[in-house]
Amino acid sequence: MGGRMNAARWPREHPDTARLLHVEPRNERFTDTVASELPQLLREGDLLVMNDAATLPGSLTGRTSAGAPIELRLLSHEPDDTWTVVLFGAGDWRRRTEDRPPPPELPVGSLLEVGGLTARVVEVLPPSPRLLRVAFNLRGAALWQALYTAGRPVQYAYTAGPLALWHVQTLYAARPWAAEMPSAGLPLTASVLSRMKARGVRWASLTHAAGLSSTGDAALDAALPRPERSDIPERTVTLVEETRASGGRVVAVGTTVVRALEGRATQHGALVPGEGVTDLLLGPGYVPRVVHGLLTGVHDPGSSHHALLQAFAPLPLLHRAAAHAEAAGYLGHEFGDTCLILDPDA
Repeated sequence: MGGRMNAARWPREHPDTARLLHVEPRNERFTDTVASELPQLLREGDLLVMNDAATLPGSLTGRTSAGAPIELRLLSHEPDDTWTVVLFGAGDWRRRTEDRPPPPELPVGSLLEVGGLTARVVEVLPPSPRLLRVAFNLRGAALWQALYTAGRPVQYAYTAGPLALWHVQTLYAARPWAAEMPSAGLPLTASVLSRMKARGVRWASLTHAAGLSSTGDAALDAALPRPERSDIPERTVTLVEETRASGGRVVAVGTTVVRALEGRATQHGALVPGEGVTDLLLGPGYVPRVVHGLLTGVHDPGSSHHALLQAFAPLPLLHRAAAHAEAAGYLGHEFGDTCLILDPDA
């Protein structure tokens, strides 16, 4: 939501002080509050589902074998132990992605030296020569150690300074699967979660490999989000089923959780546990099968995230809410303010 909303430029010391816009689709209204009031907007028997993917140190700088400066951004770790990556030209996060010079086009077999690692191009993927599958010269624990030594979190030019990896983790982050932080969970501080528990609100987790939000390559950005993998525990499936059967509401924390749950239910006709990959793109006309509501950041109209919101609320209401948020000074992007799309009587 929010066309020209200002970006939050740095993480809040207390994320639950973020402003929260509560959008009620059925009543076609919205109200202003703060994230620390989230427990009061939920009720006993509701279930929050969170993405517990930790954020990768996914930005690696280096050079081609010919000496050209480049940056690799890790997109996803594949089952065959290769990585899908996006290649950037010279420069770093301080320059807007769309203003960065294009990288050299690299054929299969090309070698890159990044962060003390050697990456070999295994495949050039559509729709852009910047989308590559690479194999690193190290595997297993040695590779992870090298990534955590040399890599930095992916970040963008609106941020005020270099981010540390701990800046881009949620309270409950677990396995390092996410190229960018599943940031909708930032307001879920220990205080907020403890007050939810006291109200009888339960929570569950899944792990979903959130991808990159922007590359500066028009063809590639138009193809985002790419297929993404998720792992849904049996306990989470059980809690979702119990919640729905008892009249509670299932609230997804972030669009990645919606994609994981709805993608799995669409593929199998029901929510099933385990690992899988989804290419589901949600948007207007899609009727959610699993999720009743969504806690999300403040997204720009026209983005894939904003299109997904239309599965939960009509576009005119989303536009009115976005115009209000912009006029009221809400902040966008991953460290910004938050939005709950949920009907009180859902």
